[in-house]
Amino acid sequence: MTLPVTELSGSRRMIGEAHGRIHARLIQHSLTVYAQLFHDFVGIDWDAARREAGRFQAMIERGFPAILEEMDGIARGAGVDFTDVLTLNCRSEIALTRASGGCSAFALLRDGQQWLAQNWDWRTDQLHNVVVLRIEGIGRPALISIGEAGMVGKVGLNAQGIGVCLNAIRSQTCGEGLPIHIALRKILESPDWDSALRVVTDDRVCSPAHFLLASAPPASEACQALGLEVLPGEPGRLEAQGGLVTHTNHLYAPAATRQVEDFPRADSRPRLARLNALLDGESASQGSLDEARLFEILSDHQGAPMSICRHFNPDQPPDERMETLFAVVMNLSQRRLTLRHGKPCETSDSLSLTLA
Repeated sequence: MTLPVTELSGSRRMIGEAHGRIHARLIQHSLTVYAQLFHDFVGIDWDAARREAGRFQAMIERGFPAILEEMDGIARGAGVDFTDVLTLNCRSEIALTRASGGCSAFALLRDGQQWLAQNWDWRTDQLHNVVVLRIEGIGRPALISIGEAGMVGKVGLNAQGIGVCLNAIRSQTCGEGLPIHIALRKILESPDWDSALRVVTDDRVCSPAHFLLASAPPASEACQALGLEVLPGEPGRLEAQGGLVTHTNHLYAPAATRQVEDFPRADSRPRLARLNALLDGESASQGSLDEARLFEILSDHQGAPMSICRHFNPDQPPDERMETLFAVVMNLSQRRLTLRHGKPCETSDSLSLTLA
């Protein structure tokens, strides 16, 4: 069964209040899930997490102050405190730099079409908190974001043909810059490639992650893709090779590894090698390429249960278990996003959205 699309438009406050009102129950559940997660990963309760989140507010005020009005609207609509929504949107900085997620992502240029895709792997108790937001803000490009209720952004694309995917990185580094999910939303609001890049080069991101950024601008310009291992300093860059960029959950750009020590799971490098093996031939292959073929790649089970398509693993400690919660394939050239909720191997039901 496909997810419903939440249509949001108007001012920041209007967008936030509608988001909060429509998804109030899911937002309340997300607060419960992350209260348990903070306890499991860093041994703090929700009140301590709220205090921790407070220090990121000043960073947001410097780098993307307008989004605070939308977050306040989410809180009003959902009937929760602003600091609860702030904490939810800073959850990566509070705890997840110390807990590596899954996620396998790639960008592929083929026959003039720029593709961008990933699996999002996380705790099973967030499966039903996934939401599809289609946002039309005043004076900003329309965008689609797939993420968690109450959060302002994650994976998606905009009407200018700019798209972004996310890979978690486990590290003990956290400095100055925008929180990860705030930076992702700012990228999705970018009117052009240079503006999107400035989010990570000028604003910076306060904790390590990998942003896979791609763009399919008007036909007179070339498609492009770039892996950005973001951090408080200058991000590591991974240029497309043969039209391909791939990433899992470890740093490997020299500029990033010189600055940050990461602690990936043992399966991150094998998943990356498998992703490269599956995709190496695709950029040069003949014949049609479509969403169904790319979902097949995202459904790969080599190395199961910790494969590209990740399944329940009873051998892991309970607080480390995760599964693929959604798979997304974007054709940026056609401004089309296609989503499978849950594991892509278990369903052919897809939600497809196009931005004019």
